[in-house]
Amino acid sequence: MNKMFRPVLAAVCTFGMAAAPLAVHAKPLTEIKFGVDATYPPFESLSPSGAFQGFDIDLGNAICAELKVKCVFVAQGFDGIIPALQARKFDAVLSSMTVTPDRSKQIAFSDEMYNEPTSLIVKKGSGLTPTAASLKGKTVGVESGTIQESYAKTYWAPNGVTVVSYPGQDQVYADLLSGRLDASLQDSVEADYGFVKTPKGVGFEFGGNATIDPKDVLGSYIAIGVRKDEPELLKKINEAIGKIHKSGQYKTLEAKYFAFDVYGATPEGQ
Repeated sequence: MNKMFRPVLAAVCTFGMAAAPLAVHAKPLTEIKFGVDATYPPFESLSPSGAFQGFDIDLGNAICAELKVKCVFVAQGFDGIIPALQARKFDAVLSSMTVTPDRSKQIAFSDEMYNEPTSLIVKKGSGLTPTAASLKGKTVGVESGTIQESYAKTYWAPNGVTVVSYPGQDQVYADLLSGRLDASLQDSVEADYGFVKTPKGVGFEFGGNATIDPKDVLGSYIAIGVRKDEPELLKKINEAIGKIHKSGQYKTLEAKYFAFDVYGATPEGQ
């Protein structure tokens, strides 16, 4: 899911040990700072009080609890999230980031966190589908820096589709609601639970999933991103993910947000 840097906000949850900045190869590990794009409910967003909330936030807290470290969340626009990670503004990316060949050249990834397809959201009755032929002459909104932006610009923009990029997903929906966009392209689960099934999503529906991808733009599963010079941190995060699954905590957190298996399945009807 950007280059526009947003002011940093931090929310802190402490699990046992005192806080200390995480330095390269520092031991013992006492804190993990996760970079998140807080415009993507139900995975990550800000509550009315300004606190971080969502499935990714709960997973991050669970990982920190397993490792007995302090958990800090830092708000960062998605198109700048990898540069910010490499600049050491935080230690890992926990923000619905899909593993792709291009991203894997820049950073390392954890084991799978969950999975979901890419879907087109359209006005009910429009008949639009996620193909260049159907969308020719139309305007589609995407969030900057996402695989959906790459997909639309790779396959649709050269074929007569206007692709408009936005700093945050909430701005995509704002223009979709105002009629400035004919459709939006984003993760299916976020679209379902963060828009279609909400009051503001009345009048909109799924136009289908993007499946034609010969250049592997959409990548594979969603994972946590870590700098390549932090193998020990990556190892600890993977160990914590394994424990969360083994204990059943992952299923408990998943059930809080979804009525289906977000780890491997897709929303009903998609």
